Amino acid sequence: MSLNKLLQSPSASGVLLILTSLAAIILCNTGGEPLYAAFVHHSVSGFSIEKFVNDVLMSIFFLLVGLEIKREFLTGQLAQWSQRILPGAAAVGGMVVPAAFYLFINRHQPETLAGWAIPSATDIAFSLGILSLLGNKVPPSLKVFLAALAIIDDLGAVIVIALFYTSGIDLMMLGAALLTVLGLVILNRRGVTALPIYLSIGVLLWYFVYQSGIHATVAGVLLALCIPHSGQKRGRPSALLTLEHQLAPWVSFLIIPIFGFVNAGVSFIHTTSDQLFNGVPMGIMVGLLVGKQLGIGLVAVLLVSCGVAQLPKGATALQFYGVAILCGIGFTMSLFIGGLAFPDNPLRLDEVKIGVLAGSLLSVVCGVLVLQLAHRGVTRKN
Repeated sequence: MSLNKLLQSPSASGVLLILTSLAAIILCNTGGEPLYAAFVHHSVSGFSIEKFVNDVLMSIFFLLVGLEIKREFLTGQLAQWSQRILPGAAAVGGMVVPAAFYLFINRHQPETLAGWAIPSATDIAFSLGILSLLGNKVPPSLKVFLAALAIIDDLGAVIVIALFYTSGIDLMMLGAALLTVLGLVILNRRGVTALPIYLSIGVLLWYFVYQSGIHATVAGVLLALCIPHSGQKRGRPSALLTLEHQLAPWVSFLIIPIFGFVNAGVSFIHTTSDQLFNGVPMGIMVGLLVGKQLGIGLVAVLLVSCGVAQLPKGATALQFYGVAILCGIGFTMSLFIGGLAFPDNPLRLDEVKIGVLAGSLLSVVCGVLVLQLAHRGVTRKN
């Protein structure tokens, strides 16, 4: 496979994420944990490697997420309300029900309730990568549905981060951030399309948001929503499309794999059975594996039975169910939210990693098995 084809492969980035995350886990469980910890906490210009990845590099990831969200809502798979109903409602169900499972399991542990949003996320790269590995065993319409659901899910995650994982607001810096956003909106309205101008102001916006107390990654989404998506009608790609295409390979093949390596490292050597069945890992695992498929499935059944929406074209109910299970792959966003929910708490963070890894792995296995079974059923009918 040529490098160009590899970079365009929907499964390649997911596979790379898996490999780097496995590398971190293997390193932490084969005597390399001190070396791993020293690397992750190594300080560069006042930032530890971990903080630099989670606050700076992930802001670029969220910038790309914001660009994808805006493009899909304006000219893509979510441009019409009819296209938004099923993935939109399913995404909401797939966020609310896992959170409810987590809260129920942790109802007697007030100190762990902050992690309620961890199992609400779907990892778009990981889930689409697994789905792509199945090839023509899955109808293309289901891949479109999963991408649309994951994009709306990401939007929900951004809102959750901004509303619930923010503390100690600096009103002066928040005001400066809002004025900066206003300036970006004015540039957009006046037809300015020069990306260097937006990106330069975006750096300033990142600083203000970071200092305000709101998580810095929100700045990436705010900047993305201000990037103009016009100009393609005149025979050239819009500023949004240009930036999206420039960022996508860097995010997929550098930022996300680095994030996986820095955040997935957990040692199981001293893990006890009690720790495995604590509220945090159990709440996350059950939320991802059971809550996701239940929330998405119940919403879909309700909408389809009422005639409000239809299953993706060419997909059977069992194939749809298999994809709903795959939505339990939380990984990147779940680990990210876990870091916000339990900052500076290594014990809880290890429990988060255990829950996310277990829930995501079980979702992969169960989802693939159901989709394989569904494909056999379709083959027999034909």
